Amino acid sequence: MITINSIKKKISSEQLFMISVLIVNAGNYLYNLLLGRILGPALFADAAILITFLLTLSFVAMTFQLVTAKFSIAFKLRTFKRFVASMYKSALLIGITLGALIVIFAAELQKIFNTSSSGMFVIFGIGVPIYFMMSINRGVYQGKKEFKSLSITYQTEMLSRLLVTLALLFIFGIDSPIIIALGIIISFVFGMFPFKTKVFSFQRNTRIRSTYKKQIKTFFLLTAFYELTQIIINNSDILLVKHYFASYDAGMYASLALIGRMVYFIAWMFVMLLLPKVIHLKKEGKETSGVLFRYVGYITVLSSVIVVSCVLFPETIVLLLFGKSYLGISALLWKYAIATSVFAVSNIFAYYYLSLDKYIPVAISGIFGMLQVVLIVWFHESLEQVVHVQIIAMVLLLIVQLLFYGAIARKSRLAKRSV
Repeated sequence: MITINSIKKKISSEQLFMISVLIVNAGNYLYNLLLGRILGPALFADAAILITFLLTLSFVAMTFQLVTAKFSIAFKLRTFKRFVASMYKSALLIGITLGALIVIFAAELQKIFNTSSSGMFVIFGIGVPIYFMMSINRGVYQGKKEFKSLSITYQTEMLSRLLVTLALLFIFGIDSPIIIALGIIISFVFGMFPFKTKVFSFQRNTRIRSTYKKQIKTFFLLTAFYELTQIIINNSDILLVKHYFASYDAGMYASLALIGRMVYFIAWMFVMLLLPKVIHLKKEGKETSGVLFRYVGYITVLSSVIVVSCVLFPETIVLLLFGKSYLGISALLWKYAIATSVFAVSNIFAYYYLSLDKYIPVAISGIFGMLQVVLIVWFHESLEQVVHVQIIAMVLLLIVQLLFYGAIARKSRLAKRSV
C-alpha cells in the first residue's frame, strides 16, 4: 500500500513547488473569476485596475526577489547576512516611497483610469512596503532552493486574499473596490509567513565589499529594467483600454486578459525554477542550454493546449469562467491567447540570459514593450484591433530573441572550434 510518506519521498522540492504554483494560480484565478461574476463587467473594470496594480507591484518586487535569490547563491554566510540586511533596508525605503506616491496621487489616478473611488488607491499604497519586504523573504528561500517555505508564502498570500475578500464582500454587502483593496493588503501580511527571522536585521553591519556592490548594483538595475518591460507588456493594454474605452468594454477586456494570460501565469512557475538552476550550473561550469530548451518545450506544449482549447471552445470557456455577461469577448479569446503564449516563450529566453549576465535580451524586451504601447495608442478603434497589435509586437519580439540566441550559439561554436 502506498503511504503518504512514501509519496512525499518521491516528490522533489522542485516538483512540490510546481504543484504549489499551480494551486496558487488556480486560487488567484478563482479570486478573479468570482469577482467578475459578483461585480459584473462595469464594476469589475475597477477591480481589474487594482488587480493590475497588484501585478505591476509584483513585477517591481520581483526585482528585489531575483537579486536576493541570485546573490544568496553566490555569497558565503557572513557576506550573505550583510547582503540580505542591506536588501531589506533598500526594499523598505523604496516601498515606503512608492506607496507614498500612490497615496499622494490617488485622486489623479482615479481621474486617469476613470474609477469610482480614489480611496482604493490610498489603501493599496499603504500596503506597498509590506509587499516589498515579503519579496526579500521569498528571494532568500528561492536562492537557497527552500521551495517548501517559498511555496507556503505564496499559498498564504493567495488563500488569505481569496477568503478575506469574499468574507468582507459578504459581511458588508457592498460591491466596492475599497473592499477589494482591503483584501489585497491583508493578504500581504499573511504572505510574509513563514518569515526567515535568522537573516532579518536592521541593526547588522551592512557594509559589503566594493566589488560585490558593483555586481549587485549592475544586476539590480538591469533586472529592474527588465521587470519594467514586463510591467509594460503585461499591464499596459489593460490600463490603456481602461483609459480609452467605456467601463463596460474595459471590464469585458479585463476578463479576456485574465483568461488569455493563463499560459503566462503557468510559465512564471518555470521562470522561478529556471533562474537558480541556471546560476548553479554556470557556477559549476556546466552546459545550461539544455535547461533552457526543456522549459521552452514545457511552455510551448502547455500554451498550444490552451490556444487550441480557446479556438475550439471559446464560448464554453467564457460561460464556465465568467458567465453570459461576458460572451461578447469569446471570439477574441484564441487571439489573445496567442499573444500571451508567444510572449511567455520569449520571456523564458530573456530570463535565461539574465541569469547568465547577458543583458541584450533585456533591452530587446524593453524596445518591444514600448512598441506595444505605441501601437495600442495609435490603433484602438476596437478591442479586436488592440489584440491584433499585441500579436504583432509579441511575434516580432520572439523572432528577435531567437535570432539573438542563434547568434550567440554560433559564436560559441566558432570559439570552441578555434581552441
